[in-house]
This record gives sequence, C-alpha cells and structure tokens, in this order.
Amino acid sequence: MNVAGSRLDDNIVFEGTSHIFKIDLPPERIRELQSEEFDQEYAYDGELGALYHTNYTDFRIWAPTADRVDLILFDGQYSGEGQVIQMEKEERGVFELHLYGDFLFKSYVYRLYFPDYDQPVITVDTYSRATTVNGQRSVVVDLDRAKPINWGGRLPSFTSPSDAIIYELNIRDFTTASNSGVVNNGLFIGLTEEGTKSPAGLSTGLDYLTELGVTHVQFLPIADFETLDERYRSRYQYNWGYDPVNYNVPEGTYSTNSLNPDLRIRELRSMVQSFHDRGIRVIMDVVYNHVYKPAQQSLGKTVPGYYFRYNEDGTLANGSGCGNETASERKMMRKYIVDSVLYWAKEFHMDGFRFDLMGLHDIDTMMEIRKALDEIDPSIIMIGEGWDMGYNLPADKRATQKNANQLPGIGFFNDAIRDSLKGSDFAGMNTHGFVSHKILEEGWLYQNIAGAINFPSNRGTYTSPQQVVQYVEVHDGFTLLDKLQISMIGEPDMNIIKRHRLATTIILLSQGIPFLHSGQEFLRTKYGVENSYASPESINKIDWSRRDRYASYVDYVKGLISLRKNSPALRLQNYEEIQASFRMIRTDFHIIAYSIETEEETLVIAFNGLDHFVDIPVPTGDYLVLVEDGTVKEDGSKLIPETNMVRVDALDSLVVRLRKPVN
Repeated sequence: MNVAGSRLDDNIVFEGTSHIFKIDLPPERIRELQSEEFDQEYAYDGELGALYHTNYTDFRIWAPTADRVDLILFDGQYSGEGQVIQMEKEERGVFELHLYGDFLFKSYVYRLYFPDYDQPVITVDTYSRATTVNGQRSVVVDLDRAKPINWGGRLPSFTSPSDAIIYELNIRDFTTASNSGVVNNGLFIGLTEEGTKSPAGLSTGLDYLTELGVTHVQFLPIADFETLDERYRSRYQYNWGYDPVNYNVPEGTYSTNSLNPDLRIRELRSMVQSFHDRGIRVIMDVVYNHVYKPAQQSLGKTVPGYYFRYNEDGTLANGSGCGNETASERKMMRKYIVDSVLYWAKEFHMDGFRFDLMGLHDIDTMMEIRKALDEIDPSIIMIGEGWDMGYNLPADKRATQKNANQLPGIGFFNDAIRDSLKGSDFAGMNTHGFVSHKILEEGWLYQNIAGAINFPSNRGTYTSPQQVVQYVEVHDGFTLLDKLQISMIGEPDMNIIKRHRLATTIILLSQGIPFLHSGQEFLRTKYGVENSYASPESINKIDWSRRDRYASYVDYVKGLISLRKNSPALRLQNYEEIQASFRMIRTDFHIIAYSIETEEETLVIAFNGLDHFVDIPVPTGDYLVLVEDGTVKEDGSKLIPETNMVRVDALDSLVVRLRKPVN
C-alpha cells in the first residue's frame, strides 16, 4: 500500500505495551491454527519488520488472524502522543504500509483487532531490531548507521569444531567487580577495554581472555530480556537473561545508556569487534524455546494460538519448565528463528550459537538453521542442550542427543562426562564422580574422553567427536569447586584443589569440543548456590583476587590450551581416527591410562584419582614429559630415558610424548 503524503488519521496517547491480555481460544481453534492447512494458506517467506530507507520505510507484519492492524507512529521515542494509520492487508496474512519520508529513530507499535477478542491489542513489532527502554516501543533504526568506527568484516573461516576451545561468561559477572580493573564494568564496552588489571597487577577482562588462549567466548543471553529494569543499574537486581522478550534487540542493561536504542547496537558491535581484533570468536546464547510471558510477548499478541505448543485441553505446553514452549515446527515460528539467527550472524558477525534447551526444537528447524548459516560461513558453530524434555513433539522429531545422527554439524553438551567426573547435580548434593572417588567409573569415563565414541543409543547417537561438547562446569548447577566441597566434606583443601584440577585437565585433553565456565580456572565459587540465575551480584560476580591467588592454576590451564592447540592427537576429527589411534592401557581402581598414536606423535596420558602415586606400564622408549604436577612443559624439557614405566602422582595427570622407542 502506498501512502505517499498520506495523512496519519488520528491521535492516540500511549504509555506502553506491557499490559496482559488473554484470548481464550477453544482447543479446536488452536488445532486449526496449528494445522498444516493453515501454514499452507498463510505462511509467508518475505522480509518482515520496519525496513528503513532514507526516504521511505516499509512496515510489514504477519498477522493472518487479525481483522485490522493499525500502525501507531510517534514523533519521538518517549513522547506520549502518537498518530495512527490503518495498514492494508495483503496476501498470506501480511499487513503492510509504505511511508515516504525519513522515519529514523521514530518509535512505533501495532494495534491489532481480532474477532476472538473484544478489545484491540497493542504490541511491539515481533521483528523489532531496536526498542525504547524496557521494550515498550519498537524503534526504526538504520543498521548501516549504527556501526562503530572500527567495524570490520567477518573473521576467516574457523578450522574445525574440534579445534575450538569455548569459554562461557556473563557480560555482567565478568567485569562488574570493583577489582576487575574495568571502568565500564558490567557493560558491553567494558569488554573492549585494554590494559585492565587485577589487584596484583595481572591481566583481567579482554586482555586476560586473549592471554588464556581460548578460541571462542560464549556469552550468556545478550538479547533483550524481561526481569531487569533497564532504567536502573543496581547490584541487587540480577538475572542471567533466560527470560526472553525481544529476540533481535540487544539487552539495555549492558549499554551505557539504555534510553538510546541505537547505542545498544553500536556498543555490542564494538564488543564483538574487540574480540575479533584479538582473533577470538563470539558465540551467542539464544533462547528460542520459550518466552517470558506469552500474554505480554509480541509473538503471543500478534498471532494468538499460533507460535506456542498446546496440550489437548488448550493449555500451554511446558517442556521448558518456564510455563510455555514455542512451536518451532510451525512454519512461521521456524522462519522467525531462522531469520533471527541470520540477523545476528550477518549484522553482528556472530561466530556461533548456543541453543538453550535445544531438545525442545524440532530437527527440521535446526537443520534449516545449519543450512542457512553454511551459506554465510560453514564454520559458524552450532551447539545446544540436547536434553529430552518436551512431550508435545514426537520423540523422533526432537533435536536431542538421541537424535544426534540426524543433526550433522550441530554439537551437544555431553552431560555424561560432567556427571562421570563430579557426580550429578540433580541426584542429590552428595553424589560423586571419578575425581571425587566414585568406584567403577573408569571405563565409562574413558569412553567419554574418547569423544563419546560408541555411545549407547539411549545416551547419544553422535557421528563425530565434533558433535560432543565436553564440560564439567557451566553457568547453571554447582560450580565444580562448590560441588566438590559439598560432596567431600572433611577433604583437605589441597586435595579439593587437586581434584578440581584433575577434572579440568580431563576436559581439556578429551576428544571433542572442550568447554570452560568463566573462573573455573581459578576455582570459582558461588558460595554453594546451585542455580544462581537470580541471585545477587555478590554471588555471581567474578572475584579477580582469585585470579591472583590461583595464578599457577591459570598458568596451568593456559599451558593445557596451548598444548591442545599444538597437538593434533588431542583434537582428532572423526571416530575413525580415534578408533585407529587410541590404545587403552588401564581403566580400573581410579586409574585411567591410554595412548594416542598418530603419524605425527605418540602420547601417553594418565589420570590418577587415588591419593597415592601409581606406576603405569608403557612401551619401552625415551619419553618427554609434557604435563605433570600441575605444570605444563610443552617444550618437553624433562626426559625420561629408556623406561617401560611412568609414575603418576596422587590426584594428578600425566602426559608424556614418545621421543623414540627402544628396541
């Protein structure tokens, strides 16, 4: 519809869109909306949102069940009075408006009328790229204008997922402590600062991550979420961000000025560019499996009954545990997720995506995302939680570990190695694993170390170690230190540290994709809080004095990362290579020992879970010691000549490289 020079036909005073509405659709109407026939008739493959040009803007919204849609356009972002113009309904349920003029930074909302509801519904744009504070209105932005001065292109393609070393952090946690040395602490641009120091003068922030040597940094949610008031920054107001609202809008609490919608975009891009300048890639944690509150969220308001899964009685399905789950199998929900991922990849140069509760998504959607990202850069990482949690999607359609063989190019968090190492967080606080002296765990752990090879199909049908994310600690659940202290009451502190170091070593030497939680390398604690998503800043913040106190542990992890990067045997690319190279030496009585024999090198690796040393038989030869006693000697400066036995100290790891065999 062209309305060049058209009059905006009436005025409206408007405060916000956070009001709750509920259309009580009968189950039969919901089934109609979620039918294949509905998708065939109405699914739309064009571009949606406010499409800005300097002399015109196209407003386009998909609302096939609405009788009428009005655009409410405001001169400013926070002025109360707006003007209304009725949009024209085009084919396939799209309402469209073509307005001549420059509408940059104008705010807007939509007003929809439904036959099932006696009051109009006001909502922000589902495809908002910018919003006013707390997501009350959508804002027209020019993405080309919102670029930092040093905004460059994408990094070259990454080599292989097995070459990645991922480090997970929360924007706020990482720099919010006063001892971080960061001026803009807890903000996007805080992670662009250089030369920041700990109390002892050691590196923090961006410099620290560069020195550590990780290849990818994974950020907890950075898209707009609900439970923090963006107008204020309080140490007592805290949330991780797994309560999504506007999926394509950067979170305002991480910006220096949440009232400026353009600035959020610019500052997030600056942060990404700072990492790219250091050769570090960025992974974005995305939460498409549920929304904060469907009755307040734009998807639920724009097409009620369509975007979410429902039970037979018409109530919302709750596989997410958050009160609702999105219906990724619906064509327009699938399109929404794909469009959103591509937006972040193209406009913010994201190098990877971590999918929260990925098992709630369907396989076809995940593979469509993979295919679309491959067209940008096949090395963009896709990983996710492949837990089997939902029951409103057939089991053979779920993007779970059990269906990994149908999801090539997508990795899964391997909870099997996590639980095998430290015990389950969900089966009682006092559960144990290999590093906390659980018996009969050695064979299963060895199988996990070997890239989860030959897994039972009810645990995972991985086709490659590149599908296996190896971790022992992540943002939720107990930190490794807290878990060990809780489950091993009375254990001497020095032994706790050694057990912690043993677990971290196993992760970094395992086949697959190693994953570290921020602060794991200096014994991060959350003071016994298991799930700190809404705990105060005092529980969640990174205490950089621990980086000073445990500097030797940090140096050790740096060394392991460097060793992994420089040793192809530690990052084999497929199960055929692992099968041909791995040789088991011993897996019993709290000992795991094996060799990896490739054309380039032969390594012997041993892990001792006992509180006394053990001797491990090896083929007779000269061996260079690479790892022992919490130290990495990558130069192989220590030689063990003509030996057929190597000693592994108590609660320690040993890596030796065969220099030459002795006949």
